[in-house]
Amino acid sequence: MSYFVYMPANRKHGTLYIGVTNELARRVWEHREGIGSKFTKKYRVHRLVYAEPYDEIERAIQRERTMKEWPRAWKIRTIERDNPEWDDLYDKLNG
Repeated sequence: MSYFVYMPANRKHGTLYIGVTNELARRVWEHREGIGSKFTKKYRVHRLVYAEPYDEIERAIQRERTMKEWPRAWKIRTIERDNPEWDDLYDKLNG
């Protein structure tokens, strides 16, 4: 089973959220539907801009905790390293 640390945003350089899940497509869909996270619903944080896979849940959880403590600039740099335009990666999950 794979686990993911992921970051959705509401727009380029906008509000960010960091989470961990074992079903990335389902979890992003839930955010889009306003299910399961008051924060992402309130700020419309629905655009998947970054995801990192892990084989072990413990490593994914530790990475999520670490990233949540990072300065905002580090989070933005991490996103832009692989996704400079902040494209929504959601459609690529199912296709």
